[in-house]
Amino acid sequence: MIAMMERKLTTLLDGGRYFEGPRWHDGRLWFVDCMARTLLSVKLSGEHEVHASFDDTPCGTGILPDGRIAVLTMSKKQLLVFADGRLSLYADLSRVAAGTIDDMIIDGLGRAWVGDLGFHVPPPPDRGAVGRLILVTPHGEARVVAEGLRFPNGITVSADHRRLVVAEMDGATLADYDITADGSLTLRGRLGRMNDPDGICLDADGAVWVASFTEDAFIRVGRDGSELQRIAVPGRRALACALGGPERRTLFCLSAATSYEELRQRKSSSRVDIVEVETAGSGYP
Repeated sequence: MIAMMERKLTTLLDGGRYFEGPRWHDGRLWFVDCMARTLLSVKLSGEHEVHASFDDTPCGTGILPDGRIAVLTMSKKQLLVFADGRLSLYADLSRVAAGTIDDMIIDGLGRAWVGDLGFHVPPPPDRGAVGRLILVTPHGEARVVAEGLRFPNGITVSADHRRLVVAEMDGATLADYDITADGSLTLRGRLGRMNDPDGICLDADGAVWVASFTEDAFIRVGRDGSELQRIAVPGRRALACALGGPERRTLFCLSAATSYEELRQRKSSSRVDIVEVETAGSGYP
């Protein structure tokens, strides 16, 4: 049975262009504004700060075990690190990635998994299942660990470092993997059906919160693929989500008033909303 969330979303931050990559760290939500090409953070009080600007489109983010913030850039295919007020190169993925790179997650061991679309944006009509996942080790080595994905987008890793889930935006589903000791991936299967899944996060029950771009909703999907809960954001595209706050029961919902056509015209208005949920977050992000 699907539980509709009746509690009202509270707007934490408004007025952005296109927010993505939310990660809770050190009392703040860190994220990027893809269109404004900035790295930002916001506290639960609403106090926010712009930390860095980019000369390329930032996309996925992650937190390294030492607390440094990592950010991907889409076209240059670089993994950058923000520390001490400046950006520096962590890994160059231009020779490994077959296409534009998109989202990313970093686990507690410092391993980064990066989504490689397998084509360059704007997407060609015959893009197919050409997406891949690239593993970047803490030593900066990069290799492909999964193939055959239809537009890999949001990625999440369990707290025990044994499970990885990636949203297949074109596949309208979630790909569920086992993680081996060396970071390689073995496909368990696929979970659920939802339109244009974007950013995702895990909770302590092993369920996945999914930002469904064209369903204008954040959907909680169980381990068996069933839809458990739904939070609607009518008239807004759901972009990404993360569980954070003092007890990790605050669901941060990033959305935008836009459409695919308006995005091509760079028209978008983004915000961060929050709502308290019953089951705390777990894993990464």
